[in-house]
Amino acid sequence: MTTAQFTRETGSGGDFKRQPNRFTERVSVDGSSGWPAEPGRYQLIVSMACPWAHRSVIVRRLLGLEDAIGLSVVDPIRDERGWRFTLDPGGKDPATGLAYLSEAYQATDPAYDGRVTVPTLYDTRTTRVVTNDYPQLSLDLSTQWTDYHREDAPELYPEDLRKEIDAVNDSVFRDINNGVYRCGFATTQEAYEAAYDALFARLDQLEERLSGQRYLVGDRLTEADVRLFTTLVRFDAVYHGHFKCNRNKLAEMPVLWAYARDLFQTPGFGDTVDFDHIKRHYYQTHDRINPTRIVPKGPDPAGWQAPHDRHELTRGARSR
Repeated sequence: MTTAQFTRETGSGGDFKRQPNRFTERVSVDGSSGWPAEPGRYQLIVSMACPWAHRSVIVRRLLGLEDAIGLSVVDPIRDERGWRFTLDPGGKDPATGLAYLSEAYQATDPAYDGRVTVPTLYDTRTTRVVTNDYPQLSLDLSTQWTDYHREDAPELYPEDLRKEIDAVNDSVFRDINNGVYRCGFATTQEAYEAAYDALFARLDQLEERLSGQRYLVGDRLTEADVRLFTTLVRFDAVYHGHFKCNRNKLAEMPVLWAYARDLFQTPGFGDTVDFDHIKRHYYQTHDRINPTRIVPKGPDPAGWQAPHDRHELTRGARSR
């Protein structure tokens, strides 16, 4: 067994076991949770490199919550103290006064000794972490902040589709979102191959599913598409080589590649992608996997702007 990138999150069989989210409070529309949905109170702290954080960045943008919830961006390179605000003047986030995200974690729970993760929703009034529960956070932006959505905001988590969205999200998380990490952070051949096989079996299944419909659930954009996109957009630049997910590239799966380009060209998706942050984070932070810390020059992002014709699927579905 090779040395793990995250020793405490590696099972006895060499498989990666992601740590549970420690902070799971929720903002609520009526304030019953103790954290009312108040504009200007909370700061969404993210890395533009991180797919889990990218979900909330996209949803915040799609729903028009930019004026209601502030955004703080950490440096894509973590040091021994974790996520840091070295992109800001003086090395401190002007909205929170933090130099390191770990300062907020320690202030909220002095006994916390796990990994400090993004996204984090931070309350500037109490100077405490509300949540780092990324799956629930993006859903709550859809359901608990409705008073502050823009007029034409999409309904990303409609009640009539929630059961199907949840089922799709569960399988996509297990085999794809987390699956690429299970490939990359595996420390035995057996653990790696199990994750690899599950990943590409699920991608093949989605290639077939999306051949006849524009979006994952129904004929509209939903939370399920947001969650799949943040992995797909990183696939060829990072996961294919860095995490050894190399049966084929996304660009070699015609349906998924067109689907991903369709989303990329939708406002809120491609305009929130930072390939520089993405590549520098993975290749210069995971030193067990890439000890030279050399960042690949490619791939050329121009392909993301190629035509896709996916809108024809929606038109066909509505005419039936």
